[in-house]
Amino acid sequence: MKYERIEKAVFMERPNRFIAYAVINGKKETIHVKNTGRCAELLIPGAAIYVQKSGNPARKTKWDLIAVEKGERLINMDSQIPNQVVKEWIEKGNFAPDVTLIRPETVYGSSRFDLYVEAGERKIFIEVKGVTLEEGGVCRFPDAPSDRAVKHLEELIRARKEGYETYVFFVIQMKGVRYFTPNTDTHPAFAETLSRAAAAGVKILAYDCAVETDSIAIADPVEVVLGSPRLKEAAQPLVKWFRENKRDLPWRKRMNAYRVWISEIMLQQTRVEAVKPYYERFLKELPDVESLAEVSEERLLKLWEGLGYYSRARNLKKAAQQIMDEYGGRFPESYDAIHSLKGIGNYTAGAISSFVYNIPKPAVDGNVLRVVTRLLADPEDITKAAVKKKIEGLIEEIIPREAAGDFNQSLIELGAIVCLPNGEPKCGECPVRHLCLAFEQGTQREYPVRRKAAPRRIEERTVFVFCDSRAAAIQKRPDRGLLAGMYEFPSVKGHMSQDEAVEYGKSLGLVPVRIRSLGNAKHIFSHVEWHMTGYEILVDELEKSLPGNVIFAGRDELEEKYPMPSAFEPYLRAAGLEKRNAGGKTAPYPEQ
Repeated sequence: MKYERIEKAVFMERPNRFIAYAVINGKKETIHVKNTGRCAELLIPGAAIYVQKSGNPARKTKWDLIAVEKGERLINMDSQIPNQVVKEWIEKGNFAPDVTLIRPETVYGSSRFDLYVEAGERKIFIEVKGVTLEEGGVCRFPDAPSDRAVKHLEELIRARKEGYETYVFFVIQMKGVRYFTPNTDTHPAFAETLSRAAAAGVKILAYDCAVETDSIAIADPVEVVLGSPRLKEAAQPLVKWFRENKRDLPWRKRMNAYRVWISEIMLQQTRVEAVKPYYERFLKELPDVESLAEVSEERLLKLWEGLGYYSRARNLKKAAQQIMDEYGGRFPESYDAIHSLKGIGNYTAGAISSFVYNIPKPAVDGNVLRVVTRLLADPEDITKAAVKKKIEGLIEEIIPREAAGDFNQSLIELGAIVCLPNGEPKCGECPVRHLCLAFEQGTQREYPVRRKAAPRRIEERTVFVFCDSRAAAIQKRPDRGLLAGMYEFPSVKGHMSQDEAVEYGKSLGLVPVRIRSLGNAKHIFSHVEWHMTGYEILVDELEKSLPGNVIFAGRDELEEKYPMPSAFEPYLRAAGLEKRNAGGKTAPYPEQ
């Protein structure tokens, strides 16, 4: 769009929304202001402005305000021009190649949309909004409450439901901005309705403009942030911090999809330091998808022994077999394909996709929930699926496309070593504390909010280490349910006294020679706690006819062959049958 008869002037004052005074060629003149928004940050006394002389010599107000200089930026303020520049942009084939109709000011329902477009079979409504409010490279709309703008959005939602394509096109009337976001300060209802419109299928576009003193034209797309500008501002500082401070972890070396996958599954519910030796041992024996797909379940569980949540290991093998069958042994490279693998949910799919392939998908774990809820002082309960989904959406919108993996890892890393749970977070070391609402309010410990978990069911058990000079009795647990397919010492529900334990051994046909109490232990699962008491019962010789699926295992077999859950480690150690951990050292007696 080209203007004619443009003159430079100096702004003086604006007595009302419709006119302003300026000095043009040394003379004070009255200027018509087309843009009736506040524009207080632009129209500052002494600012350089550009005005157009009217082509109608009979018009009382001979000048129209077109543009203003703000620092080194030139901003077009003509509120009547956005519709025209979008129309010109569409006519040049930038919107669709087969446009057959562009009709301005088309009535739909109780609204009048700026443009109606037909392209082939497509019928499209476009509502255009000019944007002149900018601060720090961030553009916002509206600069004053606008019930009419909200009404237009509601009508676009209705039109979308009735089968039309619908768009909101924000024309950023300047160049070189960072992103666009709705103005929650002046009109939160517009911001909420815009987000709802996007969720309903209304497309949100924002483009900046090439602005000259006598012209304006649509230029380049601008990123739209509907959710959290605060998170958006945190992205680059977090990436920079992560690259300078990330921990040296084994799965970050020679990173590929398989190695990230194994580490992320191991790290679920398990501390980093505890995982390291297991990870190294697992990768040494099962270095790729094919070896994992072919390993026996018993060997797999043995390699996993001590990590708990054994269904994770079984799902790893099933997913590896799926990769062999469906992808020819090559790890898939799209988010949806990765997500389709057995045992992989949103977090793991996002981690692999972003860390390895730089796909901008979120990876939201407990660390990330803690960081984000503190940054935003979000009071919602993070145990609710809808809250986690909301946070995933906020993050996905602002992931830096050029650094998706480092950004996701920065959130996880910050939560792991700085934004700590329970104890005092290390806010002095945080690269985004200047953006953190919880830090600003001194409420860090109040986040995240989570409902109180239902109390775990308490289950009392008596554990028996039946042994002779050569072996101990163990049995395999059922293939389904808690600790499925693992091996355990025989046990019964309830706590037995020493005399009751002796009688129980006799009832199995054993002849106890000596009985020794192994003390009490506790093991916590997700929804149940085992409160155990144990006895070592030395017999002259283990009977081969013990009931149930009993195996007589020597010390070496317990060490190398049979996978036993960590729940029984106290009794392995107390009976002198302790195993060695993944690093080859004797496992410490656990704090129970």
